[in-house]
Amino acid sequence: MKKIYSYLLISFFIVLASSCDKGFDELNINKTAATAINPVFTFNNALINASFPAGIVQYEMGIVQQMVTPNSGVVAGANFNQDNRDATQQTWQRYYRTVVLYTTDVIKTVKDVPARSNLLNMARIWKAYAFTILTDTYGDVPYAQAGKGFTDQIVLPKYDTQQAIYTDIIKELTEASAALDAAKTRETADILYGGDIAKWKKLGYSLLLRVGMRLSKVDANLAKETVQKAIQGGVFSSNADNAFIKHDANYVNGVGQMLNSTEAANFFLAAPFVDYLKKTNDPRLKAIAVRYVGAGSGSDQVASRASTDPAIQIGMPLGYDNNTVKAPAAAAGLASFYEYSQVDRTRMTKVASPMFLVTYAQTQLLLAEAVQRGWATGSIEDYYKNGVRAHMEQLAAYDANSTIATEAIDTYLKNNPFDTANALEQINTQYWVASFLNGPEAFANFRRSGFPKLMPNPFPGKSIKGEFIRRLTYPNSEISVNSVNVKEAIGRQGNDDLDSRVWWDK
Repeated sequence: MKKIYSYLLISFFIVLASSCDKGFDELNINKTAATAINPVFTFNNALINASFPAGIVQYEMGIVQQMVTPNSGVVAGANFNQDNRDATQQTWQRYYRTVVLYTTDVIKTVKDVPARSNLLNMARIWKAYAFTILTDTYGDVPYAQAGKGFTDQIVLPKYDTQQAIYTDIIKELTEASAALDAAKTRETADILYGGDIAKWKKLGYSLLLRVGMRLSKVDANLAKETVQKAIQGGVFSSNADNAFIKHDANYVNGVGQMLNSTEAANFFLAAPFVDYLKKTNDPRLKAIAVRYVGAGSGSDQVASRASTDPAIQIGMPLGYDNNTVKAPAAAAGLASFYEYSQVDRTRMTKVASPMFLVTYAQTQLLLAEAVQRGWATGSIEDYYKNGVRAHMEQLAAYDANSTIATEAIDTYLKNNPFDTANALEQINTQYWVASFLNGPEAFANFRRSGFPKLMPNPFPGKSIKGEFIRRLTYPNSEISVNSVNVKEAIGRQGNDDLDSRVWWDK
């Protein structure tokens, strides 16, 4: 009897255990968690992360002499013509870890989904844009194998030549722009243009125009052919087409974040930039600059001392550190070097300021040069004036207090007429101004065109052999981890230093 009782008891617990297991797997599944991400949201991450990091102030904007700091340490860079890889790597790390990774993932995800063809081609355009930034900044970079570490386990990508990269970028921009179709699914969640196909087409062709003009001194025939394809496709037609990244208190402008925190008192508008704007009575100086009159230290840079009067703005001269700059500051009658003009961080470089990447103003100026070179038709003067006016009007997007009145723009254009005999210099000097706060583009166009005519930074003990920095160096992480492929690229391109030139700059 005891045996029967034991068997019954064991059977009871077996049944009980099996009933407890029933549905146990389902209980451990989160039925509200996403199992897949809509690729347009991945794409949005690629868009917002294209906003430039703070390092562009230390290098690209410093090289073209728009901003400068007399300080060393973590902010050393173009101010001393020295290689600071903590700053030079910032664009590389940002773009490869986000923009390239996410666009590559989107393209792989939707390439065989006809209903998402517009998203596919938008991603192709944005990826091409990202690689113009990367290759123009560093030269030969990972391209064909880039962004495939997770999907294809390619963790040590090979470096492609810049010439090969440009060839494929031209193909990608041409094909993707043409393939965009307003009759197909509109990706309304897209945070750049809300899926507006007409605007995406204009962006693709405006980038193609930029890419074509970049080749003007290395391959004039290809440059001309590419420029004409872009114009035929249809480029930006107003400031409403501008490609820019919006920021807010949660997703901040990297330049604005730096200039409103640790380095608020340490970066200044460079003398060549301020002097040019003052010489031509450019109304943009009042929209951009502020001077803290009588400031004896960084803590004296307060609102009560702030003046935006263009007549009293003084740019910081290049070639000095924070000890030697005291002499020219005193000679200029300043209380200290903290009294030199700065970009106004309460208007132009707020943490929520937009970051403009490709603009109508730049596009019009490139068209003016294309006409001057005989690669396009139309009025050079009209394109030139449109470009200058567009950039002046664009400044209102930073802050209402940076708005330039139409009358002031008209007066400027009247008093500074277009000079056909000096077309290339005038167009590209205006491009320099129109690319303010877009360091990578200002740096690239300066190397390509040779304008504006700047005197080399005279800082003693510079680490470069030439007159200007020509490219940024590879990150130490690449050199240590992907050493074989980096060495191959260096052997092909030239020393990994600030003097080596990229392919289209040779």
